[in-house]
Amino acid sequence: MMKRQTLAIADVYVPVRRRQTLDPHKVAALAESIMEKGQQAPILVRPDGTRFVLVEGLHRLEACKALGEATIAAYFVQARQR
Repeated sequence: MMKRQTLAIADVYVPVRRRQTLDPHKVAALAESIMEKGQQAPILVRPDGTRFVLVEGLHRLEACKALGEATIAAYFVQARQR
C-alpha cells in the first residue's frame, strides 16, 4: 500500500509535455472543490534527486498553487522516464 506524504509544492517539477495539457477551467473547478472539501486525491510523483517529478495530478497541483498552498499530498510511485 502506498503511503501518503506531504510535499512542498515548490519541490514538484512538472515536465514540459505535461504542462501542455493544462486546462484552466478544470483548475478553477478543482480549486473550488478543494476549498470546500480539501484535497481528496493525492498527486503521484517519482523521486528525482532533490526534487519530485509529477507523474499524475497536474490539475490538482495547479489548483493548490492557485489557492496559495505551500504543500500538497502525494504518493511516491516507481515510474520510468518518458
